Amino acid sequence: MARKTFVLDTTVLLHDPDAIQKFDGNDVVMPLIVLEELDRMKRFTTELGKNARTVIRFIDGLKGDLFKGIELENGVNFSIYLESKVSEREGFPLPLDSTKHHILFAAYKLQLAGKDVVVLISKDFVLRIKAESIGLKAQDYETLKESFDNLYRGYRRVDLPKPQLDAFMTKGSIELPGEELLPNEYCWFNSGKKSPLIGKYNAKTKSVEALDSIGNEVWGVRPLNDEQKCAMDLLMRDDINLVSMIGQAGTGKTLMALTCGLRKVFDEGVYKRILISRPIMPLGKDIGYLPGTKEEKMVHWMQPIYDNLEYICETTSGSGNGAETKQWILESEKIEMEAVTFIRGRSLANTYIIIDEAQNLTPHEVKTIISRAGKGTKVVLTGDPTQIDNPYLDKDSNALTYVVSRFKTYGIYGHIFFEKTERSELAAIAAKVL
Repeated sequence: MARKTFVLDTTVLLHDPDAIQKFDGNDVVMPLIVLEELDRMKRFTTELGKNARTVIRFIDGLKGDLFKGIELENGVNFSIYLESKVSEREGFPLPLDSTKHHILFAAYKLQLAGKDVVVLISKDFVLRIKAESIGLKAQDYETLKESFDNLYRGYRRVDLPKPQLDAFMTKGSIELPGEELLPNEYCWFNSGKKSPLIGKYNAKTKSVEALDSIGNEVWGVRPLNDEQKCAMDLLMRDDINLVSMIGQAGTGKTLMALTCGLRKVFDEGVYKRILISRPIMPLGKDIGYLPGTKEEKMVHWMQPIYDNLEYICETTSGSGNGAETKQWILESEKIEMEAVTFIRGRSLANTYIIIDEAQNLTPHEVKTIISRAGKGTKVVLTGDPTQIDNPYLDKDSNALTYVVSRFKTYGIYGHIFFEKTERSELAAIAAKVL
């Protein structure tokens, strides 16, 4: 197969700082202006700044002439493209008035130089369209992408003949050799009633086991549908260290996660604290734009968590005592609100971690978070990959989709995909028709 020349733009390297090494047996070119952009980004304390520093350190450690090309171990020939004089445009149709156009100009010049196949790799959709408009091949960065449309649901519906269904109800377990089940995957057996019989696949015994306690009330909150029943079972299991829950607004993801966390910390003492975090996307790079101390700033970002906590307290204590219970929980120092920015570098043992709106994280960011988990820690990721605020992520390249695809074969992981909205009839209709 002929070697290809891949031109990487800044968005790719900020998304995956190891991208240079992911094009085995091909030429990888970085326009010099991309290096300049990374140099500007490296001062930031965010994940983007960290990734920029990682790329710069990698390039700094290479031995050889960066402009002529350096051969890496996997056959990649990496080089930095030094742009020729702007006056030598040779038919380039776009004005060189932006960084994006300079990147396109570099790819354009490489193609004119006779490279067999030149491909621009970018997370920027508009830049890819511009590239194609001037005759350049352009692709999204696919390495850290998984298909959301084919995503593992965490459960499946199974039709059983009545004799097998009766045997399952009697014995409490059944083997399904015809089904290729994943660890902790739920089976919904049609029982002829409104709600199916639910069992969960045990990879060690290679059988589906009935769940007797599923649907029990926790801190005044009872699961309202089969998806919530399965989610609550995963959240209450101490042998499952990572849980992901995907679903649209109002499906109960955050409520389920917080409710079970309160039970595990305050009632059972399995974990010493709850740590709750959300990516800070709407106001940009960090929380410095809001007035006040870090705690005062976090109140605004964590308001959805406080809303859920207030609902739980009123449900379990009665509407008259909800505020008092909430205040007691917050003053117990067993529940902590933290920005994702400040989790990196921490070691979190015996902690119940909830990462809300995790679809706004990159695969590298979620790796940083999950790798903080020490002994006795459980991590819960919630979000909706169809509602992403990060401009360089989509439903296939975000952290949630990536985690589900990569962890689904492991016994310490469980996942549930929510489809039914329970917040209110109005919210359910809005989610369907708007």
